[in-house]
Amino acid sequence: MLRGCCGGVLRGHWADAAGALRGHRAGGGRRAGPCDTDRVLATQFEWVQMAVALGCGLLIGVERERRKGEGPTRYAAGVRSFAVTSLAGAIAQSLGEPLLVAVGALLVAALAILSHWRSDRDDPGITTELALFVTYLLGVTAVRDPTLAAGGAATVAILLAARTRLHRFSRTTLRDSEIRDALILAGAALVVLPLVPARSIEWLAGVNPRALWGLVVLLLALQAAGYLAMRVAGPRVGLALSGLASGFVSSTATFAAMGARARAEPQLGRAAVGGALVSNVATLLQLGLVTLTVAPQLLAAIWPMYAAGAAAAVGGAALATLRPSSAASSPPLLDRVFDVRGSLAFAAVLTGVTMLAAAIGERFGSFAVIAAAALAGSVDVHAAAAAVGVLVESGRALVEEGGLPIALAFSTNTVSKLIAAWVGGGPRFVAAVLPGLIGLLAVVWASWWWFVPSGA
Repeated sequence: MLRGCCGGVLRGHWADAAGALRGHRAGGGRRAGPCDTDRVLATQFEWVQMAVALGCGLLIGVERERRKGEGPTRYAAGVRSFAVTSLAGAIAQSLGEPLLVAVGALLVAALAILSHWRSDRDDPGITTELALFVTYLLGVTAVRDPTLAAGGAATVAILLAARTRLHRFSRTTLRDSEIRDALILAGAALVVLPLVPARSIEWLAGVNPRALWGLVVLLLALQAAGYLAMRVAGPRVGLALSGLASGFVSSTATFAAMGARARAEPQLGRAAVGGALVSNVATLLQLGLVTLTVAPQLLAAIWPMYAAGAAAAVGGAALATLRPSSAASSPPLLDRVFDVRGSLAFAAVLTGVTMLAAAIGERFGSFAVIAAAALAGSVDVHAAAAAVGVLVESGRALVEEGGLPIALAFSTNTVSKLIAAWVGGGPRFVAAVLPGLIGLLAVVWASWWWFVPSGA
């Protein structure tokens, strides 16, 4: 930069040079040129880098100092050691000598190992030693990217400060089944999904295997989110949040389970009704997400039907649970994060319904497709909606033809919920949930009639 600037002056910027000389003679000093400005800015940035490095060391060092202890069993590194280590990394990097940076890293690692070896503590942990080495790396990073270094230091400090909570969460709060299900979800999303073919298969009625498996992952993630919300909120929210979480697995099964709870514990009847009705919110949310994943253009046409239905479902559940109830201490209904078999069965049903609807449509026309979707909705409304979306996305059906079969599938699914409510809770429970279901169904059909484009 300095060479380029001075070379530019010598090659032809005589006017600027003369002006600077006149300013020097007239004012008793020299006017700052572009080279001086760049030099000042570079110096200021170097100070910022050093300040960030010092801040990183102090931030982590203060946290470690509070856990350092006293006497001969104390940790060797405290706030000063961490601050100096971070500054050492920044200085080594600013000198532009990679070998010096490497030597510094080896020296810090050797000191950390020696400190751990000579310590008289009963604690076999090496967290402080690792934190010291990471602090050196953050000091090096502060010269190249101060923002990244500051964020990294804050993250490390948070992890160190949350030691007790993380240990308690890992050892007591987290269950073995939750860890297993988390690994299943990670494998399904990060391992299986990228390996699945991403092209439509003709003999599967145009179903895209990757999109289909993406739906499975989406269902697992939604169930996990509902389960996590229930675990975090605790039992205070009672059956309402349990019903929402269960609704992501199966709203129909939730009606049966809530009915059984109301029959076994009549004092929880109102809360059980609210838990059953709030599962409709999960149904509408899943319908929107499934349609968005399979056929975004179809969702753009029928979203008012979903939005109005979700609002009506929330209102109906709220009205059913206005009175306080003892259900706030009731245990959650779910003992698993998600239902893998149910999600895989959804994929199988979706594929079968899509193939059946496509075959019927080619042979008997669009009216038969509507009838097939309505029949499938009695088993799984999400599979019916996804099948309609696949047909729309593959060009086998028009966007304008997608709303009616989904509304019919939602209607037949409502009938299935009433049957499940009768089996689980008997006629009294059916009478309690019937107004909410009828109101929701009326809102869905009214929104389809008034807001969905003509023919959809």
